[in-house]
This record gives sequence, structure tokens and C-alpha cells, in this order.
Amino acid sequence: MKMSDSRIIKAPQEVVWAAILDPEVLKACVPGCTEMSGSAEEGFEATVVQKVGPVKATFKGQVSLSNMDAPNAVTLSGEGKGGAAGFAKGGADVALAPAEGGTELTYAVEANVGGKLAQLGSRIIDGFAKKMADQFFDNFQQAVEGPSDPDAAPETDAPDQDGKKKGWFKRMVS
Repeated sequence: MKMSDSRIIKAPQEVVWAAILDPEVLKACVPGCTEMSGSAEEGFEATVVQKVGPVKATFKGQVSLSNMDAPNAVTLSGEGKGGAAGFAKGGADVALAPAEGGTELTYAVEANVGGKLAQLGSRIIDGFAKKMADQFFDNFQQAVEGPSDPDAAPETDAPDQDGKKKGWFKRMVS
């Protein structure tokens, strides 16, 4: 299964790059992620709990980063084993470029599954994979930018110099 998309993130390219390499940001953005540890240099280990159709599984796996061209591009590759449910492996090529209003993030994802998961059929798996990718990048965009509705932001959010509330990751790097 392959898919690609792009989106504009309202933050400088260096901030978006730093967020991609931060295990806490990744943990918050990966749907179902219960644990994330490691570093961009050595790779990450993650535990993700997901339900795909009738199959619920806990995946334990590794993610490595390669082809790093800071702050322009990186390839993320990972593999997770879900016990009797099977396995999932894949990767994403992520490119960042300056754009009007922030940074354009473009991604191309390729994923494969095996075991019981593969028996669910490509329609269910492809739909699930697209939903996961969309959720991850929506979560990532919110983590970097902050909520789209500034009034929905928690009261503890400190406004930036323009009086707008920041995303939690932007507050960390400010």
C-alpha cells in the first residue's frame, strides 16, 4: 500500500524539523502509542496498541531514521510485531520546504502487513493505513501549530508576541 500527501504547517522549517526528531512529539502524534523511547541518531522503540477491523494487537517495534538532510528531508523506516496478529512494516519519506505561511511537509508512505492482519483484505488495511497517516499528520500539525481554534487552547497556553496561543511544541523551543 502506498500513499502520499502534503500540508502546510504554520511554523518555521527548523521548528518542524525539530518536532519530527523529538520522541515526545512522536509519541503524542502516533495514534495508540503507549511508549516511545530512543533518539533520532540511534532510532526509536515504540509500543502501539491498535484495533484493525476485528483484530486488536499491541505492536512493539523499532523506527530508524536515514537519509537525513537537516532541515529538509528524512526517511523513517519501521517494523512492528503484533504477536499472533502479525506484523506491520513500512516507511515514509518526509520532505520539508519553506512555503508561504510556514513549512510545506510532503510525505510518501509505503506499508506492508502480514499474518492475521493481511487476511482482513486490502480494502480494510488500506483504509486503516490512510486513517492512521491522516491522524498522525493532523496530530503533528496540532502539536507544532497549536489548536486551530485559539479559544479552545488551555488557559495555561502563553500567548506569543502576536497574542496568538502557541502549540505545546512551539512553547518548548521558544
